[in-house]
Amino acid sequence: MSEKVRSDDKKEIASTDALIPTYDFNEFESTLHQNDDKVHVINFWATWCKPCIAELPYFDRINKEYADRDIKVTLVSLDFPNQIESRLIPFIKKKDIKAEVVFLDDPKGNSWIPKVDESWSGAIPATVFYKNGKRKFFERSFTYEELSAELDKFINSTKNKD
Repeated sequence: MSEKVRSDDKKEIASTDALIPTYDFNEFESTLHQNDDKVHVINFWATWCKPCIAELPYFDRINKEYADRDIKVTLVSLDFPNQIESRLIPFIKKKDIKAEVVFLDDPKGNSWIPKVDESWSGAIPATVFYKNGKRKFFERSFTYEELSAELDKFINSTKNKD
């Protein structure tokens, strides 16, 4: 495994054919507050989390099926840094994940977890939907039908508030 520094000073973990942007929370935090008229779906997960793994294909499916609806899916890996090359990258390749995957390398969860949502205990999977200041937080796993229904509800709730 090697690290590269991109022109914007962000680190990326490089594998043979996979680049995963790596952030600490201060670098990542702006991803939770974009004002760009897109619905952002941010899912916190890890390869060691069985419910996370079960629902991950649903987020990738949302990424594909909602692509024409201004939806941005970001999958935030909370894997252990020493398992990126051995677990995370092979998992992404094997499952052919197309949604954006980033690695959050910040062990100080007690300081940043409440900044994601004050009600979050830190358990994963956890998901945030947001658009221009409107937010919905979930500390649970989803079936595809549940995820799609919640996302549709959120999209509809933002239509008249743009």
